[in-house]
Amino acid sequence: MRLLLSALALCAAVLGRAADQEFPLAAAQEVRARGGLPNFFRKAQTTGAELKVAYLGGSITAQNGWRVQTLAHFKRAYPQASFAEINAAIGGTGSDLGVFRVRQDVLSKGPDLLFVEFAVNDGGADPRRIIRCMEGIVRQTWQANPGTDICFVYTLTEALSPPMLEGRLPRSASAMERVADHYGIPSIVLGMEVAKLAKAGRLLWKAPLPKTAAEKAALGDKFVFAADGVHPHDSTGQVLYAEAVVRSLPALAIANATPAPHVTGPALDPANWERATLVPITAAKLSAGLAPADMAADAYAKGWAKRLPAMVRLTKPGQSLEFRFKGTHCAVYDVVGPAGGMVAVTLDGKALKPVPRIDAYCTYPRLSTFVVGADLPEGEHVVRLELLADPIDKAAVLAKNKNKVDKPERFAPLEFHPGGLLLVGELIP
Repeated sequence: MRLLLSALALCAAVLGRAADQEFPLAAAQEVRARGGLPNFFRKAQTTGAELKVAYLGGSITAQNGWRVQTLAHFKRAYPQASFAEINAAIGGTGSDLGVFRVRQDVLSKGPDLLFVEFAVNDGGADPRRIIRCMEGIVRQTWQANPGTDICFVYTLTEALSPPMLEGRLPRSASAMERVADHYGIPSIVLGMEVAKLAKAGRLLWKAPLPKTAAEKAALGDKFVFAADGVHPHDSTGQVLYAEAVVRSLPALAIANATPAPHVTGPALDPANWERATLVPITAAKLSAGLAPADMAADAYAKGWAKRLPAMVRLTKPGQSLEFRFKGTHCAVYDVVGPAGGMVAVTLDGKALKPVPRIDAYCTYPRLSTFVVGADLPEGEHVVRLELLADPIDKAAVLAKNKNKVDKPERFAPLEFHPGGLLLVGELIP
């Protein structure tokens, strides 16, 4: 997973630098209080109050780092209240999945505060898409829970750091700032101290933690950030991230705002994804003999029950599913891995390029998505997905990332394991 995300971050940085000239970059400032977090702080100061803090993000948030450390800070700072965590972080995913799963993974649990962290995994995305997704997260949140306060946080990687060394935010964070400005959402740049150390020549982006006194002495005044330039060590880089949040909280507590329900108001982009919805795959029409997996009893499916709303395991060529929807965007939320096969995709009667459900990083199964249709004309659309018998040279696929087929029996199957439909619109029964 770390290799996958490091590669994604590098690609994002290359694409991002090419496009930075086309999208104005915001000035780097550790905290912008805007409307603050008035509802959260009022409740936190109430004796006996029970608060839920949600963390929606990627692998940097999934680590036992700034997420765990900031929740611990809240517990220490407000002992009169109790705090619970909603961990909604999934490695290798950005706001283009977060906007679809925020209802299921976050809002259904009634958060008081929602941190959103996608700046790294959105590093190579189109700023317009980032704005639409982030605005969709905001509008869905306040429509479902008007009392929930939101805070955007921006993490950093070595590949995405050049603008920060010049006092500007990376392109993805700059796009997110447009949404934060429009809705008065506070934002915290977690990587300001990281950038300062890097600019001063004191940061080691990629290095193991020193284990001996001699190794520590050899470092001198150097600061070891991460093992891979992306995922901070819990005891070093992640501490800098958590300290940035803690330093910023006083400003967010005294922002010029009083506790009140949030109102979405006019949209920044009328085409934002507030209509994004995650539909269980079982809502599709299944071919004869195909049945949903039991998410509680099926040994394989139950391992994904916390994230996927359902699962259908297509294991024989010719098995298919079909559905209709009204909207502008459609993607599939599934599990890729060693057993992945080739999927034929048909949209509105037109055969699209088949989609393999294995990639160069698939030495293990993981959650993933693939887009069926984007920026479609508003209206009804018909989708058909079918498992093909087409063989895949999996050894060649893995070799692209210097991986190998370890046990042939793990890679022999050709299967498709979808769990959800990601629609900007609505399913047509």
